Amino acid sequence: MKTWIKRSLAGLLGVGIVVGGLAACGHRDEGHGRHGMSMSSEDETRLQGKFVEKISKELELTAPQKQHLVTIAERLREQRKALIGSTTDPRAELQALVASARFDRARALAIVEEKTQAMRGKSPEVIAAMADFFDSLSPAQQQELREHLQNRHRWFGRS
Repeated sequence: MKTWIKRSLAGLLGVGIVVGGLAACGHRDEGHGRHGMSMSSEDETRLQGKFVEKISKELELTAPQKQHLVTIAERLREQRKALIGSTTDPRAELQALVASARFDRARALAIVEEKTQAMRGKSPEVIAAMADFFDSLSPAQQQELREHLQNRHRWFGRS
């Protein structure tokens, strides 16, 4: 596989992880429910729609390409939910690690292992969705995406 393809796929994966991380950890009211609570399913769907429409417009995607992009967003949402797991209050879980006189190393390692397993389990689906999307783009669209990633432009807001 050529180096530029590997870099492009790595860039797409990085963008996906960043988007998923921002969706999971962001503190802006646009991306989250009221007062910093997690997003509802409707809010996630609305934000996903904005994301898809913005990228679709910028890259001038066809309907099948747009569907590939929707698939990426859905796989990222599934991965995000797997990363969150059964934790209802991640902040409290982290505070519990430092609640006693000694750091709870065993629990910290268990949390890391849980998150690592979630990433390993869902990453192949995310990568496949990203590869399908990228492969469906025309050479001009691929170049535009590369330039967008290289210049570190944001899909939302300012550059």
